[in-house]
Amino acid sequence: MSNLFRKKTLASLLEMPEEGAHTLKRTLTATSLIALGIGAIIGAGLFVRTAAAAANNAGPAVTLGFMVAGIGCALAGLCYAEFASMIPVAGSAYTYSYATLGELVAWVIGWDLVLEYALGAATVSIAWSEYLNKLVGYFGWHIPFEWCHSPFEKLMDAHGAMLAHGFMNIPALFILLMLSLLLMRGTKESAFVNTIIVMTKIAIVILFICFGWQFMNPANHTPYIPAAGTYTDSQGVDHNYGGIMGILAAAGVVFFAFIGFDAVSTAAQEAKNPKKDMPIGILGSLAVCTVLYILFAHVLTGVASVDDFRHAGREASVTYAIQTYMTGFGWLAKLVTVAILAGFSSVILVMLMGQSRVFYTMSKDGLIPAIFSDLHPTWHTPYKSNILLFLFIGLFSAFVPGDIVGDMTSIGTLFAFILVCAGVIIMRKSDPDAERPFRTPLVPLVPILGIVVCGAMIFGLGWANWVRLFIWLIIGFVIYFSYSIKNSKLNK
Repeated sequence: MSNLFRKKTLASLLEMPEEGAHTLKRTLTATSLIALGIGAIIGAGLFVRTAAAAANNAGPAVTLGFMVAGIGCALAGLCYAEFASMIPVAGSAYTYSYATLGELVAWVIGWDLVLEYALGAATVSIAWSEYLNKLVGYFGWHIPFEWCHSPFEKLMDAHGAMLAHGFMNIPALFILLMLSLLLMRGTKESAFVNTIIVMTKIAIVILFICFGWQFMNPANHTPYIPAAGTYTDSQGVDHNYGGIMGILAAAGVVFFAFIGFDAVSTAAQEAKNPKKDMPIGILGSLAVCTVLYILFAHVLTGVASVDDFRHAGREASVTYAIQTYMTGFGWLAKLVTVAILAGFSSVILVMLMGQSRVFYTMSKDGLIPAIFSDLHPTWHTPYKSNILLFLFIGLFSAFVPGDIVGDMTSIGTLFAFILVCAGVIIMRKSDPDAERPFRTPLVPLVPILGIVVCGAMIFGLGWANWVRLFIWLIIGFVIYFSYSIKNSKLNK
């Protein structure tokens, strides 16, 4: 039994040579960390998941869902920051959970990170496909419904009659292939271009809020919190709609829009004063993004109705709302489409890179086959891992609806956050004297609240997603006990 919780020592982890490692200088101020967080957080989720949460779960009250999700992220982020400051080496929640909570928990978190990174990339690639269809539409072209949707999706008219049936999402597969090839060759994002993309995304959010405010229809916000009930979507899936459960479900769905905030906590070793700057950076960036998200969702659900998001405006919802209800702002719809496509591409690239990095580390530890850490002799990238990940993620992108993949991403990440919150409490008991440049305040209250809020969002996502998470964990345990436990480097 002790083998299941064997740990890497902090000393060995800190001394372990890391591929491409270098000494990091403490140059980041609290303002720098807030800017870093905002850039990492605002991405695909806001432009895609907002309409899905409004249509399926909360209606206009999706704004309250954003508040709940923001609080959950803040609580988890404070716990995340303590671990990151204790073990300032390259890696992820997997890396430091191995040193603090043991191998089995590290495996569970590493396996959950597949849901965050791999299925996150699949979700964004599906959204990329939807907005690409909008872009080519400006030139009078059209991608047939069956070639840009999964087999589980149908195109229905206003009377419920089926017009077309999905077969395979080729554009989503295409963007995954292109970006996987870039990663195999070792091509890096230009910091300048990435900064331009981030600034553009923020500008679009602010422009839409400012211009869209005057086009809001009060009827679309009545009632603001719909009566509790159930909504069955076009795939035949039941969702909690309205009331408290609808808001919690919406929080779990839009939680996807906050994924990326952990980039702040992983920069703990580069902060000038981590004890002071880390909570400011985490809470500051989350506060700014949450306010923008709430305003964006309020305007979007005011401009277009819930019925729009369920039918005609289900895809590329922001562009649809502008084109349909904001007269004279066609230029904004086109700008939104191009900028979102660029932003989505950078998000997919980062997620694919993050997934290959996690698998590289797990492979070096012996928990998954060595093929995932094989480097190309010329490019010095884990090219075999990139190929296998493309095939795996491509199956989800091509054949699974975006709503299902997005919810799996959210529930997997929320589960990992719960483990991180619990880990802080455990580490305070098991290793109270370890150096902690940043300490989570009010332990165990903050971690317990983090567990409760993240658990409530998982509860709100409904039994269908619980079953998917359970099946995913069972698959993970089968792999661990049949392969990983025997091939672990620590075991040898």
